[in-house]
Amino acid sequence: MTIINNTSLKPFNTFGIDAKAQSFCDVSTILALETILKAHHGTPLFVLGGGSNMLLTKDIEALVLHINLKGIEIVSETAETVVIKAMAGENWHNFVLWCLAQNYGGVENLSLIPGNIGTAPIQNIGAYGVELKDVFVSCEAIKIDNLSVKTFTKSDCNFGYRESIFKQALKGQYIITSVNLQLTKTNHNLHTDYGVIRHELECAGIVNPTIQDISKAVIAIRQSKLPDPKEIGNSGSFFKNPIITAEAFMELQNQFPDVPSYKVSDNAIKIPAGWLIEKAGFKGKRFKDYGVHQKQALVLVNYGNANGKDIFELAQLIQKTVRRLFNISIETEVNII
Repeated sequence: MTIINNTSLKPFNTFGIDAKAQSFCDVSTILALETILKAHHGTPLFVLGGGSNMLLTKDIEALVLHINLKGIEIVSETAETVVIKAMAGENWHNFVLWCLAQNYGGVENLSLIPGNIGTAPIQNIGAYGVELKDVFVSCEAIKIDNLSVKTFTKSDCNFGYRESIFKQALKGQYIITSVNLQLTKTNHNLHTDYGVIRHELECAGIVNPTIQDISKAVIAIRQSKLPDPKEIGNSGSFFKNPIITAEAFMELQNQFPDVPSYKVSDNAIKIPAGWLIEKAGFKGKRFKDYGVHQKQALVLVNYGNANGKDIFELAQLIQKTVRRLFNISIETEVNII
């Protein structure tokens, strides 16, 4: 366990922002995590997972703990289901591929989402009609100030749309060390009606898809419109899809008959933020070394050496413009640091 001073975080965030950490430590065991938390009690800390859901706008004047805990194991199983424990440092997509190799269903729609297991509950990651909460059983976490260990059940986590208790009441208080998920072994509950999954399957001539087929379809869709962070710095979807009232939707639809929508409840309609941003004229727009991706307006990108502050100012401009044109507020999905 080595602490490195004044190190670049560029390799540790998918935006590729060259912010500096005052000090940095890679943590690969629970014992090492407990030891460093005890030794640095009261020291400003910054917990870093896969670095896929944040925009660094400044250097981090703190000890950065890179949570790199590894391991996947079966906790329990029946003839129909299995509970898997995955450590926080496991890459999410690699975990999905592992599950598919065992024919465990439930996470196939979440294929190719960047980031690690440990940050998945914080964000309640989701895509194509499925969210983490749908398979979540519990997670184990260490309280930073006193090293107590707590198991959080699904109800404890207060999951919402890209929300959890770890982003709200308990923000910055716990470090998630492992996550338990319940998956299906047989009679998989397939989700193929959201977005263009069914179209992708039909184009491939697949009538009775397997979970592996769905995963491949999701991967193809995501790769067709989302840039690879290894090639262009980005953090995936930068904004949440806004949810508006049915009355507000009717007003919007009167002005823009082609507006796409997804019904959440009788009085709640979800509008694709990407559509709003594209209509506002930002899709594919470039500002020096940063901008909005050409194929997906939800994605802000770093073309090389942009700084986080510039990208954040672009995000604010997009929010202001969307609010002015549509009277709709869009929130950032990415954490602004």
